Amino acid sequence: MSAPQARNVVLLGLAQTLAWGSSYYLPAVLAEPMAQGLGITPPEVFMAFSLAMLLSAAIGPSAGKAIDRFGGRPVLMMGNGVFVLGLAGLALSQNAVHMTLAWCVLGLAMGAGLYEAAFATLVRLFRDQSRAPITGITLIAGFASTVGWPLTTWMAAEWGWRGACWGWAVLHVLVALPLNAGLSRATGRGALSPNAASQHEPSETSEPVETPTPVDWRVWWGLAYAFGVAWFVSTAMAAHFPRVLQLTGLSLAAAVAMGALIGPAQVAARMLEFGFIRKAHPLVSARLAALSHPLGAAIMLLLGGPLAAVFAVLHGAGNGVLTIAKGTLPLVLMGPQAYGQRQGWLMVPARLAQASAPFVFGVCLDQWGLWALGLTMGLSLSAAWVFHRMPRRRSA
Repeated sequence: MSAPQARNVVLLGLAQTLAWGSSYYLPAVLAEPMAQGLGITPPEVFMAFSLAMLLSAAIGPSAGKAIDRFGGRPVLMMGNGVFVLGLAGLALSQNAVHMTLAWCVLGLAMGAGLYEAAFATLVRLFRDQSRAPITGITLIAGFASTVGWPLTTWMAAEWGWRGACWGWAVLHVLVALPLNAGLSRATGRGALSPNAASQHEPSETSEPVETPTPVDWRVWWGLAYAFGVAWFVSTAMAAHFPRVLQLTGLSLAAAVAMGALIGPAQVAARMLEFGFIRKAHPLVSARLAALSHPLGAAIMLLLGGPLAAVFAVLHGAGNGVLTIAKGTLPLVLMGPQAYGQRQGWLMVPARLAQASAPFVFGVCLDQWGLWALGLTMGLSLSAAWVFHRMPRRRSA
């Protein structure tokens, strides 16, 4: 990785850690105290969070198009401002309506400020040389829950849940905004000059020289389906993993301890992808990643709760690599032209799946118990089959 790439990866990775910690990972800690403070139930908080994810899906294509045109720096900086407004809105909420509106604002920020925007920013700067930088920011931001949950818990204990929201808002102003402001500026239409291309540096004088590659709709719909499946499984497990393990006979403490293995497994798998298999086609790693969840679930179902650690590690590893595939596969199969807008549209089904996953999988657990894993296993296997059938070359 070149010096300009490494610099932008560090800045983006740290900013993404704060963005994820202050949005996606916020309800896990604050939903209950927020509900108590507002006189509502935790499911109402999660319903507002689901609405935020729906809005993030709606804003994603427009944010991606803006990044294609202007570069990621101004879009991500604007996203920091919207994060501040949403977090301040949560802190000032007096009832369920106020809280829901604040989450809607955060949904807009999530659509313009999480991984899809970060990936599009890197592709806008480094074009076809973006696979390693995309992996790099997921390595850093992979610790978002590791940092975010304890930090939110500490702020809530010291200042209450409203104070925690204000604390995250201040971190966006004092830390995340300067980090995004330090990103390289993108000019022209995203093409690299010959010298910049050889050095992996963004051009400051480039002119429009490329026409977007026509979309192979079979590839587009295949990726949209596979990513939607992956994010349904990931979000369902994030919401219900301890409950799933308890159904095998484990205690809550043991289930939480097993769940703690998911984060390190994600980062370890991303390091493996970055170091040992990055020369392989990303479809290979995506297919292996899609098979990891059903393999781990099958082992646990057959051999019982003591093998829950294996399930946690395999699920986490697969989820970690699929996050990278979400950024690299559209680049490899459809090209860097109009990447941001295409990425935004590709993630609409995934965001919808995310919004529905906690409720749908929760109902399945109520009805089927541990065998609800058959749903996530079948969906993951279908995604692996889609990756297997996908062409490896970019369509002409």
